[in-house]
Amino acid sequence: QVQLVESGGGLVQAGDSLRLSCTASGRTFSNYIMAWFRQAPGKEREFVAGTRWTVNTSKYGDSVNGRFTISTDKSKKTVYLQMNNLKPEDTAAYYCAAKHFAAEDYNFWGQGTQVTVLA
Repeated sequence: QVQLVESGGGLVQAGDSLRLSCTASGRTFSNYIMAWFRQAPGKEREFVAGTRWTVNTSKYGDSVNGRFTISTDKSKKTVYLQMNNLKPEDTAAYYCAAKHFAAEDYNFWGQGTQVTVLA
């Protein structure tokens, strides 16, 4: 059974920082892409950032590029999302996701963690 468990969300002021964590369990994820998505009420799910366990590469959504950083700790099977200079428009439920690098869709999802940024 594959599980992704997020933590680290909260209520912050604009300009503050937060770090989200996603801990994976249940299998070896060495050939997997790990990503963060977010979804605000009434809006479609949005790609935030993605990376791989074994390749030092990452991608970011346009709205967060330069403010957010995705990283991994293989020893802890944990993916982090460091979010700096948060804005009210970053308010959303943030989800961790995983897929094999050759797969089209993300097929493993966490339960989500809420981030609320006050103006």
